[in-house]
Amino acid sequence: MTNSNPDSLQRHSLQRPLRVAVVGSGPAGVYAADLLTKSAPVASGELTLSIDLFDRYPAPYGLIRYGVAPDHPRIKGIVNALHKVLDRGDIRFFGNVDYGTDLSLEDLQRHYDAVIFATGAIKDADLNIPGIELEGSFGAADFVSWYDGHPDVPREWPLEAKEIAVIGNGNVALDVARVLSKHADELLVTEIPDNVYRILKESPVTDVHVFGRRGPAQVKFTPLELRELSHSHDVDIVLYPEDFEFDEASDREIQTNNQVKTMVGTLTNWIAEQPEDLSELTASRRLHLHFLHNPVEIFDSAETPGKVAGIRFERTELDGTGNVRGTGEILEYPVQAVYRAIGYFGSYLPDVEFDHRRGVIPNDGGRVLDADGNFVPGVYATGWIKRGPVGLIGHTKGDALETIGHLLEAREDLPVAAEPAEDAVVALLEGRGVDYTTWEGWLALDAHEKALGAAAAPAPTHKGDIVRERVKVVSREEMVGISRDAAVATS
Repeated sequence: MTNSNPDSLQRHSLQRPLRVAVVGSGPAGVYAADLLTKSAPVASGELTLSIDLFDRYPAPYGLIRYGVAPDHPRIKGIVNALHKVLDRGDIRFFGNVDYGTDLSLEDLQRHYDAVIFATGAIKDADLNIPGIELEGSFGAADFVSWYDGHPDVPREWPLEAKEIAVIGNGNVALDVARVLSKHADELLVTEIPDNVYRILKESPVTDVHVFGRRGPAQVKFTPLELRELSHSHDVDIVLYPEDFEFDEASDREIQTNNQVKTMVGTLTNWIAEQPEDLSELTASRRLHLHFLHNPVEIFDSAETPGKVAGIRFERTELDGTGNVRGTGEILEYPVQAVYRAIGYFGSYLPDVEFDHRRGVIPNDGGRVLDADGNFVPGVYATGWIKRGPVGLIGHTKGDALETIGHLLEAREDLPVAAEPAEDAVVALLEGRGVDYTTWEGWLALDAHEKALGAAAAPAPTHKGDIVRERVKVVSREEMVGISRDAAVATS
């Protein structure tokens, strides 16, 4: 652990602004910066702030841009809220700056009094079952990055399977299943990149199966995401009566939790409206929802060695507490691709302790801890890298509030930055040849993507032709070029 003031902590002077660096410009980082600017000490004039927001990507918004399905109905509202915060001008944005490569913790501690890590979780959690390594077995996070136009992933994706399994019962599993089963033309009204549309358009998929280990009352997705499934044109939802098992804990949840009650009600209504003879379903694609299935093995075949040919599950049953136990019954499904969507996992950050079991930075309420469990002066964490990938985006505000509260409590005892001038970090980045992007550059890129959408052919949907909102630029080089050209033009 690096500390720029190892011998003693100097009392922070209020004669200049408190300098804070936030690493990560997704919801967690933006909320933390915003809460700082609205805190009581700042509002009362007791404290002035200077906040810089760093991100490894040329564009802001993190998870919202690269981790949520493009047809998600809440995206626009969240982006608008984050845009308003960054567009005020009191928080500087530095994109295309990679922590650990372009800047170290020592660099940040030299230029800032406090550092907040809000780097999130972008990797897939492991699923340790035989066959997980077979060709055709994928992590959902990788697939999400691809269809969201992440600049650091390949432009191609092997959509060759007719039958697909998605393992998981959270919102990401539903997003992945919906994108896999949805007809590509339906996505043209979103910001889907052209290369993603082209490959989805050619997909031969007929059946997507979503598997959950527990019952309908224990699912982790939310009512909005569940209802979205029924909005896909020419896609039938298929459910199975034997999966609708409820124990005492399930009944209590249904009676006391409106969200659970709504989701169970939606599912039971769907199965009640479903024809008994599934051959009467007429859509060209089907999205199957299975419950009480625990994955035990992915397997290949003699005809396709090394490639996914199917998946086996042990049938489970509820044990009265809302948890499940195995029944010993093995069920087998022929599929040619498997996507695991069982959760995200944080990534190690240089010079900071890391919990490799939980995928988080060790911390106490957002105060980062060293290897001995002591607070690291002036270093904090918020969001998923602080608490793990649990909770919805809205939970991030409360999480940031806790972290910011601890930072403000310690503000007079924070280590003092040796080079606090705002232009010092700019000189450092330029001296290292870092092609950083700015908020003004993002505004130019944002306008460019919208112009591409306006110029594109209208999107043909079953509701009629609709003008495309934007076409997302995927190439990092192109994103940086557009952003930096705009910065030069306005300087």
